[in-house]
Amino acid sequence: MENKGSILVIDDEAGIRQGCYRALQPQGFMVETAESFQDGLQKIQAGAFDLILLDVMLPDGSGVDLLGTIQERNSETIPIIITGYATIELAVDSIKQGAYSFISKPFTADMLLNTVNQGLEKKRLSLETKRLQAIESQAAELTRARDEAKRLDDFKSSFLWMVTHELRSPISGAQSLVRTLLHGLAGSLNPQQFELLTRVEVRLDFLLELVNDLLTLAANKSIETEPPLTHVQVQPLLRRVVDSFAEESNNRQVTVKAPLSGKHCAVLATEKGLESIFRNLIGNAIKYTPAGGRVEVETAKEAGHIKISVADTGMGIPEEDLPHIWEEFFRSKNAHLSGVTGTGLGLSIVRQLMDRFGGQISVTSSLGLGTTFTVSFKID
Repeated sequence: MENKGSILVIDDEAGIRQGCYRALQPQGFMVETAESFQDGLQKIQAGAFDLILLDVMLPDGSGVDLLGTIQERNSETIPIIITGYATIELAVDSIKQGAYSFISKPFTADMLLNTVNQGLEKKRLSLETKRLQAIESQAAELTRARDEAKRLDDFKSSFLWMVTHELRSPISGAQSLVRTLLHGLAGSLNPQQFELLTRVEVRLDFLLELVNDLLTLAANKSIETEPPLTHVQVQPLLRRVVDSFAEESNNRQVTVKAPLSGKHCAVLATEKGLESIFRNLIGNAIKYTPAGGRVEVETAKEAGHIKISVADTGMGIPEEDLPHIWEEFFRSKNAHLSGVTGTGLGLSIVRQLMDRFGGQISVTSSLGLGTTFTVSFKID
């Protein structure tokens, strides 16, 4: 039988104790009894009861004096006073001290069950109210935390946008000056000067790449700054991106194969965002592939989707680093050791854009053999 609750009966009359036991135990209640103040006090302190039936007049004390102990032991325990007609006023006074209700002697089994059930229902409702209050409090705290996180994120995005936007002009200006010197337009350079300025140019190129990535990252975090999604033709844009890397791939002696033939199709995205996805994936593939390697860009239509894969024969990504490659500023261990510069923002930008466009991205990699990134978009 289901346990409906644990009940302690404290009364010096054996008939009352036995009568309560016979009425309550068959109904599924766990019943314990005590015949004196001290016996009742010990059981209250030793056990946990849902409800206590408490006689006012006990041979060694008043049951009312146990109300404080009951409250301290478990504030959710329901005390119900058992009283004779001569002590009705005392029973009413005990309610003011924390008792839930009282039942007068003599009482029937039905009267007892009705009072007990009412007391336990009161406890259930009290616990449910506290549970709901706790949920409301947690929800309010989560809302405050969410609002604060959004405020901080908006501030970070605004700050990134402002700072990086202000940095682009001086970096571009410095690049122009350095290239003027390297091209000999301001006089000839000795070998040492040429080497130093070449290093400066490389650092400026990296700094501008970082600034551009930060601007893209800030824009991705603030959808209001992004244009609405439209249908963008994939193949022409992809061909344009591949062609833009021709000089870099030649300089690095990396072969890029991109047989982008077949019927054109459009995906729901932004042209700038889609270009950023392809530029990051193809640029990384070329950057981390050693001389003599190759990069292959392929497209395929499958079950209402278009899949674009970028595969390289580069250094690969350690297996333990794969779960972290989408994190901002993360770079794998071997990428750090390779001497190839990078911001660690490209793949984070790609993931954010893919999420916004409703696409999927996956990666497979073998250390020392290469990496393949595959993006998939739904097509109409």
